[in-house]
Amino acid sequence: MPRVARVLAIVAIVLTAVATVAIGISAYWVSAPPLDTARRASTPPPALRFGADTFAFANENREIYRGKPDLYPGWCFVMARAVTQFHRFARFDPAAARVTADEYTERVRRITARAPWRAALPLGERIVIPAYAALSEFSRAEERAVKAGLDGRFWSWIHWTNWRVAFPMPRAQQEGVARETVAELQSGRPVQWLITNLPTVELNHTVMVYAYRADDPQHIDFSVYDPNDPGVPGTIRFDSHARQFSSTRLYNTRVGPIRAFRMYFSPLL
Repeated sequence: MPRVARVLAIVAIVLTAVATVAIGISAYWVSAPPLDTARRASTPPPALRFGADTFAFANENREIYRGKPDLYPGWCFVMARAVTQFHRFARFDPAAARVTADEYTERVRRITARAPWRAALPLGERIVIPAYAALSEFSRAEERAVKAGLDGRFWSWIHWTNWRVAFPMPRAQQEGVARETVAELQSGRPVQWLITNLPTVELNHTVMVYAYRADDPQHIDFSVYDPNDPGVPGTIRFDSHARQFSSTRLYNTRVGPIRAFRMYFSPLL
C-alpha cells in the first residue's frame, strides 16, 4: 500500500474511533437513568431463561478442544447475537409437527437475518420453530441444522466496532454501559456485551447479559450467558465507586478488571 494511502487509512480509523466513542458516551448519558435511581426500582425478572432460551452447544476454544474432529470455534459473536434474534423474532410450538433438517436450517436463517436491534415481532408474526419448546431443547436435538443456519462468523470478527477493545475507555463510559444495561434489563431486553481485558491477551469475547442483582450500594452483579459455557451462568461485577467492571466468574478467565461495550443495539454500534 502506498505511504499516502496508509496515512489516510490510519487517519480514517482514528477519526472513526473518536466519533464512535463520542456517540457511545453521549448515548449512554442521555438515555440511561442514574444507577442510584435504578437501585430504587424493584429488580426485574431475568430477560432470558438461562438453559432454556440459550444454546445447548458451546462455542469451542481451539486450545482447549485441540484435536476435536467436529470443532466449532469462533462463533461466540454469532451465537450471542442469535439469542437476541430468537428472543425477538421466533416462536416455539412444541405441539406442531417436526419438519426436515433443511427446513429447520432455513427457519434459523430467516430468524438470524433480521437485525438484532429491531423491535420484537408480535407473536403472530414470528417465525415458528415446530416440535420444540425452547431454544436449548431445539439446539440440542437439531444441533447440525441449527449450526448450518447460523452464519456471518467472518463478518462478526471484522465488525467495525471491534477496534474498541484496543483503546482505554473513560470510567464515565463504563458507567454508561452499566446504566444502559440496567435500563434495558428493566424493560425486559437482554443486552449483548463485547468484553476484553487487554492488554492481557486472554479475553476478547462476547456475552449476553440477561439479569442483574444490586444487593449492596456499591456493586451490581450482572448474570451472563457465555457461548463458551452453556451449562453455567457467568457473573460480571460493576463497582459503582470505581466505575469499573470485573470478571467475577467467566469461563477460562481469571478474576480481574475488564472493559465492556454494548454490541448490536443500533445500526452504528
